Amino acid sequence: MGPLAGIGSRLLEAAGVNSRSGGPVFGVWLRLPPIGTPGGIIGAGGHRMNRRSFLGGTLAGASAIASASGAGGASRGDIPTRTFGKTGESLTVIGQAGGRFPLCTFEEAKAITLRAYDLGVNYFDNAHGYWNGRSEEVFGEVLPQFRKDVFITTKSVKRSREDAEAELHLSLKRMKTDYVDLWQIHAVGEMDEVDRIFGPGGAIEAFEAAKKAGKCRFIGFTGHRDPHVHAAMLDRYDDYDTILMPLHAADPSYLSFETIVLPEAQKRGLGIQGMKSLANAKLLQSLSVRECIQYTLSLPIHCLALGCTTLGQIEDDVRIAKEFGRLPASEMSALRDKVKRLAGAHLEDWKRDLTEASNRPEYTGA
Repeated sequence: MGPLAGIGSRLLEAAGVNSRSGGPVFGVWLRLPPIGTPGGIIGAGGHRMNRRSFLGGTLAGASAIASASGAGGASRGDIPTRTFGKTGESLTVIGQAGGRFPLCTFEEAKAITLRAYDLGVNYFDNAHGYWNGRSEEVFGEVLPQFRKDVFITTKSVKRSREDAEAELHLSLKRMKTDYVDLWQIHAVGEMDEVDRIFGPGGAIEAFEAAKKAGKCRFIGFTGHRDPHVHAAMLDRYDDYDTILMPLHAADPSYLSFETIVLPEAQKRGLGIQGMKSLANAKLLQSLSVRECIQYTLSLPIHCLALGCTTLGQIEDDVRIAKEFGRLPASEMSALRDKVKRLAGAHLEDWKRDLTEASNRPEYTGA
């Protein structure tokens, strides 16, 4: 086991912090609110940070200490790879995603992206709307010099051909490339969106045209609101190359993508991407980062998008990936049982809330 694997949860445990009461860490008193409470960890002076950001900050310091002592040493290469379904591409099992870059400065996001590449990551996930486009600009500042060595994805939430094409044009400009490896119909959450995507002048026309023109090599779709909508997207179209969905240990207990969508995606030979393996850090009150990542990578997927926001996080996640071994069924079941009490829309607030009529605003990709 690597020196930093799961260190964030162990640091909290060693400092006497638990997910309910909190406690002192490095001389600073922290209070961890119950799950479902807005905000995150509350430190000195009442300042809030999310759990994953706090853990990443401690990891960054610990990483420097470990490296100085010769114990760290994460280096390029040796991250396991899997063949990305029908695409035939060989991708590292974890990738750096741009969705949480708003928690960083622009320069920090560039450093994280470069560090991910230096450590051997070749899968880089993004979307047109992340950070109002700045996440794509981060990739544009870092990845062009490595373009032939990396697999870059982006996404569009637009449902018409004209609007989707306009987003792709701007995405390519931001990332300083003339093509993306994978372009995805993003965040499909309602049945009426499916109708718009496949109706006259719908977004699918833009995706097919872009693939034919060489502006993207592969096409797919994403979503995290309702697995039944994912199933409807699969029913409507046979020529997707990939799919992206939330997968983690609590998912099987509520509107489960693992149960409803994953078997069909596997049957079709799609390149399968997982996301939200930590449930936006909310699972860390019961599981370690290592357990969360191991669970998702033990499913029949090909790669997992991780939203690292510190150098410590990407180094720790790479180390976990390098040491990964597929969990047996008994351990997978034990992890599901451990977090079953947390399951529901209060944990997965990106999913449809079956207890009340949803009045959430339409997701814009931000």
